[in-house]
Amino acid sequence: MKLNSIIIGEGQPLLILHGFLGMSDNWKTIGNKLAEEKKIQVHLIDQRNHGKSPHTDAHSYELMAEDVSMYCEQHALSNVILLGHSMGGKTAMLAAANYPELVKKLVVVDIAPKYYEPHHQQILAGLTALEEANLQSRQEADKKLSEFISEKPVRLFLLKNLKRKSEGAYCLKVNLETLKKNIEEIGRAFPQDKAFKNPSLFIKGGESNYIKEEDEEKIKSQFPAAEIKEIKGAGHWVHAEKMNDFYKVLVDFL
Repeated sequence: MKLNSIIIGEGQPLLILHGFLGMSDNWKTIGNKLAEEKKIQVHLIDQRNHGKSPHTDAHSYELMAEDVSMYCEQHALSNVILLGHSMGGKTAMLAAANYPELVKKLVVVDIAPKYYEPHHQQILAGLTALEEANLQSRQEADKKLSEFISEKPVRLFLLKNLKRKSEGAYCLKVNLETLKKNIEEIGRAFPQDKAFKNPSLFIKGGESNYIKEEDEEKIKSQFPAAEIKEIKGAGHWVHAEKMNDFYKVLVDFL
């Protein structure tokens, strides 16, 4: 598996893993800032079945953690800082636990090691409707998606997955069939018998319910060197909603 990535800058390698239905581009602004100001080499990675990375029939955290290890091998990287948001955070947790010799520090954004029930049904229904429509413009796609999702920012985020086919109509970059088939996998808990002992930072959005107070004990038990920081006023997309506050907390940890 050869993952697609955007590599920016030179220095300490920092690998960034996007969330479910996201892509490497989602982190470009922060990636550019880190590379320019902090002399960090940022790797913005498309996880399997997302962005420009390969589409496969399988989608699991074990496989995605293995993909990260293979990516490090292919790019001759060691002693990396690994950052993941949401689904990417679960991938990052498992990659750090399975390959501790590779990971110097871990940053997990707004996700806990616990199980989450599937809650993307409406979004997946909307994307399925896009896939089945013969879309000729982004405006047409937005109109179709608005039948399923009322929040404009969520639609804009999802519409980044549109790409134009050679014959002119639009299609999706994500491997929707595989993701729908493996939707239970997205919420799967970090294994009880795994741990990561190196420095870790868990960043939660103050307005998000993904990391609750009662989850903090579990985080500390499996990530004993973890700090937990809250970004006030931020929802689940912490890094986009409160970028300056997020950047400061991240840089202090790095």
